[in-house]
Amino acid sequence: MLTRKQHELLGFIDRHLKETGFSPSFDEMKDALNLKSKSGIHRLISALEERGFLSRRHHRARALEVLRLPETGGRDGITVFLPEQDLTGLALDAGGAVPAPLEEQPGFAPNVIKGDFSQRLPGVRAAPGVGAVQLPLYGRIAAGLPIEALRDTGMHVEVPLALIGSGEHYALEVAGDSMIEAGILDGDTVIIRRSDSADNGQIVVALIDDAEVTLKRLRQRGNAVALEPANARYETRIIPSDRVRVQGRLVGLLRRY
Repeated sequence: MLTRKQHELLGFIDRHLKETGFSPSFDEMKDALNLKSKSGIHRLISALEERGFLSRRHHRARALEVLRLPETGGRDGITVFLPEQDLTGLALDAGGAVPAPLEEQPGFAPNVIKGDFSQRLPGVRAAPGVGAVQLPLYGRIAAGLPIEALRDTGMHVEVPLALIGSGEHYALEVAGDSMIEAGILDGDTVIIRRSDSADNGQIVVALIDDAEVTLKRLRQRGNAVALEPANARYETRIIPSDRVRVQGRLVGLLRRY
């Protein structure tokens, strides 16, 4: 599911490609969406790219490719959008204005699902194979689905006991490239040990504003935390500590070839 701005930008790019055969310029995209700066377009494109809707051909100017369009015609034929302000909190800026959506704020590198992993996680069970367990798989990290819906799927992944220790664990499938320099690739399955704390430099599942869950490297910075991507194309997010809760630590990774 996309925000309205993401949906509008994707539709504009798709129409421009079909009509002209080449990508629109950043100025054209900015004007089409009535944005004040091109930085907002950069972040919208990054969000669409990580969600698997758009691809940038690097080292080529104005080279965008639409990979897929969002499904339309939901209930009663109505397309549903994520609220533009649903992850920004309620704080106002110094001038009393509502803050911009996260994808239009500096440092936004989406790699998220929505939900809260703080409750006990049911679903761990013994696997048929020797030396393995089946952990609940809660969907793709960038899918944007509520965790409650993912729990209802009943999906599991078989994990060698060597990858896990004591405590509760769950699995998430990675969608996107924001952690590739840490060896975490699109399509990988990460194994997470539930925990409410982590050491500096550990890769964690962090809950932001009780609404957004992201997989990033955690670093404490005074009264704030830095959530660092492992990809030079994305920016580190600096967030006040009271808006972030650790939901688990990365302990293992599975990959299919």
